[in-house]
Amino acid sequence: MSAVTLDEQAAPARADRSRRTPSDALVAGTSHTMLIIWSVIVIVPFCWVLLSSFKTSKEILSSPFTLPAEWSFDNYVSAWTKAGIGTYFFNTVIVVGTALVLVMLLGAMCAYVLARFEFFGRNFIYYSMLGGLTFPVFLVIVPLFFVLQGFGLLNTLPGLILTYVAYALPFTVFFLYAFFKTLPDDVYEAAMMDGAGEWRTFFRIMLPMAAPGMAGVAIFNFLGLWNQFLLPVALNTDRKNYVLTQGMASFSSQAGYNVDFGALFAGVVLTVLPVLVVYLIFQRRIAGTVSTGTFR
Repeated sequence: MSAVTLDEQAAPARADRSRRTPSDALVAGTSHTMLIIWSVIVIVPFCWVLLSSFKTSKEILSSPFTLPAEWSFDNYVSAWTKAGIGTYFFNTVIVVGTALVLVMLLGAMCAYVLARFEFFGRNFIYYSMLGGLTFPVFLVIVPLFFVLQGFGLLNTLPGLILTYVAYALPFTVFFLYAFFKTLPDDVYEAAMMDGAGEWRTFFRIMLPMAAPGMAGVAIFNFLGLWNQFLLPVALNTDRKNYVLTQGMASFSSQAGYNVDFGALFAGVVLTVLPVLVVYLIFQRRIAGTVSTGTFR
């Protein structure tokens, strides 16, 4: 009985394979080949940077593709202390962490109101948010500069935080809108009948129901804000307030030809590592969130 059952279960798979045409096989083979090539292009340079971060500058220049003669963390200590990567790292954590909390809270509230309530100007606000996604960020650098200067927030971490929030808000609203739009009305009506107010309904019931979307958007925002370069370079020129992207650019250029390549590559690893860890941990949630938001 079990053999017959297994055979019956395997029959559709065999039928699907038998229906594949040569063109399907060609497309599958080409796509897999391209994915392998792309993986090699991405992984091999990062592995080389990782190995080079344990070498001295002399080793890197004389034998760039060999293993380190001695596995030492001196380059990481030098990058963290002498090059100031530690300070830039904590500045980045403060800016990105605060901006992420604010943009997720404000974005969720805005998306919820736009998705669940009917009021005059709702569509205008929503499409204005969509328009923000299509607006190139470099076109607003000059207006942002004078706005922050007028409020006394230029070259400060709070000014950079507010800029990051404004930068990530349209994407957050656009992404969460679909999740709140599909939440069942019965749950909302039941909460209202039980005496819950709008605020309590949102924070205690509707927001937890949208947790998968919130998690996915938070990850995307973290990746984008952590790697942001143009905004801090233009709006944050005080060295003590540098974030990691600015610190790495300054570190690589200030030494001229006398660059400590080992410490430089160690700084690159320290910059990339948090993003890589977050992506590896939450990659399934990212894929699930994208597919859910697409098909809803």
